[in-house]
Amino acid sequence: MNETGKIATSGSAAALTDIEIWSIGIYSGATLSNLEPALCAKPVLGANDVDDVRALFVADPFMLKVEGTWHMFFEVLLAESEKGEIGWATSDDGLSWTYRKVVLREPFHLSYPYVFCVDGQFYMIPESIKSRAVRLYKADRFPDKWSFAGNILEGLWADPSVFFFEGRWWMFACHASPKNDQLALFHAEDIFGPWRPHALNPIVDGDNRIARPAGRVVVRDDRVIRFAQDCNPNYGTSIRALEISELTQSAFSEKEIENSPILRGGDQSWNLLGMHNVDPHWIGDRWLACVDGWRFEPR
Repeated sequence: MNETGKIATSGSAAALTDIEIWSIGIYSGATLSNLEPALCAKPVLGANDVDDVRALFVADPFMLKVEGTWHMFFEVLLAESEKGEIGWATSDDGLSWTYRKVVLREPFHLSYPYVFCVDGQFYMIPESIKSRAVRLYKADRFPDKWSFAGNILEGLWADPSVFFFEGRWWMFACHASPKNDQLALFHAEDIFGPWRPHALNPIVDGDNRIARPAGRVVVRDDRVIRFAQDCNPNYGTSIRALEISELTQSAFSEKEIENSPILRGGDQSWNLLGMHNVDPHWIGDRWLACVDGWRFEPR
C-alpha cells in the first residue's frame, strides 16, 4: 500500500466520508496481456477472512507454490492502528484460498511482501519504509516463521522488487514521495549485497505512470518484464507492463508491451476504482496471478 502506511483517500468529500477497501483476486490468461478473473468475479480474500486480528483490508499479494501447495503472503492493514502486518493463506489449486494467520509483524508498517526462494532457502523483502531501510527476512520454518536477516539497502524506498538475471541480482525501488514518479535500479552479486546503484539512476524520473513497482518481476524465456503502478490521476489506478530490452551495470532500456495497461479497475465492484499489484506464475498452459483492487466504502 502507500508509503506512509496510512489510508489514502481521493477528493475532499470522499476523504470525509469514505475509506479505501482493498481485496485480493486470482486472474489467469494465456498471456500477460489478457489476464481475467480465473474462477469467478469475486475476490478470494478480503478483510472478513482475517480472523486473528481486526483488519480493515488486505492487499499487495505475492505467492509461491511449494510441494503442491500454494502459499500467499499479503498486507493485512489493522483497523485500529492502520499499521500493516504480513498475513498468510494457502490453496491446493491456486483458486480457492484459506486464510491462516499473521506471520510477520514489526513495530512499524509492513506491506508488499515480496517472497522468493534461493537455493532452497525462502526469503521475503517487505516494504518497510518506516524503518528507513530495505529489510531482508529469511524463513526459519516456511511458511509461518520468519526472522530478520539484515538491512540490504538504506533509505526510503517503496515496493522493492528483486530478480536474478544473467548472474546478478537486480532490484527496482521507487523513491518514497507522494509523487510516486522516480524509479531507481540497484544490483548486487549476492542477495545480501552490497547493493550498488545503477549508473543511469534514476531510470524513471518525473513519470508517475511507470515509476512505482506493481508486483513480481517476470524472467522467462530470456525476457524480463516488470510491472508498474499507474498513479495517474490517482494512486492505484492501473498496472502497466514494460519489457526490458537492455540490462547491464551501465545500460538500461525498456518498452511498454502491447495492450498495456494490462489490469485496471472498473470490471467488478471489488476493484471498481483501481488495481495496483500482480504476481503472475506460469503453470504450464497459462499464467496464474494474484492481484488486488480497491473501492470506496463509507466510514
